[in-house]
Amino acid sequence: MNHGDTAVATPEADVETRSRRQPPYGVILHNDDINTFHFVIETLRKVFGYEMEKCILLTLEAHETGRSLVWCGTLEGAELKREQVLSRGADPEMKGQGALPLRVTLEEMPQ
Repeated sequence: MNHGDTAVATPEADVETRSRRQPPYGVILHNDDINTFHFVIETLRKVFGYEMEKCILLTLEAHETGRSLVWCGTLEGAELKREQVLSRGADPEMKGQGALPLRVTLEEMPQ
């Protein structure tokens, strides 16, 4: 019996295949009635590096619809972006009114 013609999948090849097929993840910004628009816009600019106009549109979308997809990419990238948003804390101007860090969640996106 000749086993030379049979392809054998190694665990390393298996892991590589899975990581290449990893679905994209979205960072979702949720509406917040306490933090100011200015703070949300500045957070988006600092964390994601977007132009002012895009930050305003994403902030308005979250305000008007309850949520906005602000970034999409790898799970690791999405987790990093979420941590960067949270690390900014709450709007310093609104802490007295109970402001908390912006609420962002991660969602697996359709491919």
